[in-house]
Amino acid sequence: MRLTILGATGGTGTQLVRQALERGHEVTAVVRDPARLDVPAHERLDVVTADVMDPAAVTPAVAAADAVVSALGHRGTGPTTVCRDGARSAIAAMSETGVRRFLMVSAAGMVTDPGDGPLTRYVAKPILQRILRNGFADMRRAEEEVRGSDLDWTIVRPPRLTDKEGTGRYHTAADRSIRGGVSISRADLATGILAMVPDGSTVRRHVWIAH
Repeated sequence: MRLTILGATGGTGTQLVRQALERGHEVTAVVRDPARLDVPAHERLDVVTADVMDPAAVTPAVAAADAVVSALGHRGTGPTTVCRDGARSAIAAMSETGVRRFLMVSAAGMVTDPGDGPLTRYVAKPILQRILRNGFADMRRAEEEVRGSDLDWTIVRPPRLTDKEGTGRYHTAADRSIRGGVSISRADLATGILAMVPDGSTVRRHVWIAH
């Protein structure tokens, strides 16, 4: 497959680029600063310097893709529109080029779900939602943009991310949370996302993923 990855210099984006190349895919990594991409040069890797908030700049990078994966995120706790603006830009670029498949990394912590255990639902998530309220508000608006599009989208909702080694073992659930799923490594998240790309059963679904 030909994959375009937005947010390629982040922890999850880096894992996506590395693993996609290992699996034989052709990868276009869209970055602001190529020096920050911690992936060796590869014959199947095309690094494109572009502002992901600008649809005109992103359009050439997605034009030949079979799928686009957004791993964009905000690292601070202040107000932000990174995820919403990035989603809008990707949707516009994909609509322009006719590319249909879109996967976006969101966050499980912003959604309180009946599948959560009592401690998670009434203690852990309310605290997290207060601390990360700005980032979650941005992510929520990004999800709304994606759901409002006519793309073949999948919104991926992981819990707390770690930098542990990948195990290849994880759980997924469509449109509901995973009881006891409090963390996942970025490596296993990337593995799961790449498995979802060709999986038609995940189209227009919110997929929780966790250890």
